[in-house]
Amino acid sequence: MGQTGTPSIVPSGIDETVYLVLDCFGRGGCVWREADAQHTDLETVIADLMAGQYSDPLRVVAMNTVEGWARDVPADVISEIRRRADLANEDISSSLEEFVSHHAAPRRHLPRRRM
Repeated sequence: MGQTGTPSIVPSGIDETVYLVLDCFGRGGCVWREADAQHTDLETVIADLMAGQYSDPLRVVAMNTVEGWARDVPADVISEIRRRADLANEDISSSLEEFVSHHAAPRRHLPRRRM
């Protein structure tokens, strides 16, 4: 047998970073939005955020199970959204305004979202 420890549940050959969005629906609560496996890359998540595909995004989490890490990445996402909006000479959509302002302020001053 020679194999020790718990076998990996990650399919071999799948070493990619996955991005998931926590989206809120007022009194309905918040959910990790379902996404097709081919559409969990950073490019797709940013494009979907900018297109208004999320009701009230609260967090964006990146994870790579092969490398063994996960982290909250709103600063990276917001930076890219702002860059793209500036290049297009457009304002950030109203669906993203609170997400951007929520993560742009120092954490100790952030009010909890209203439900």
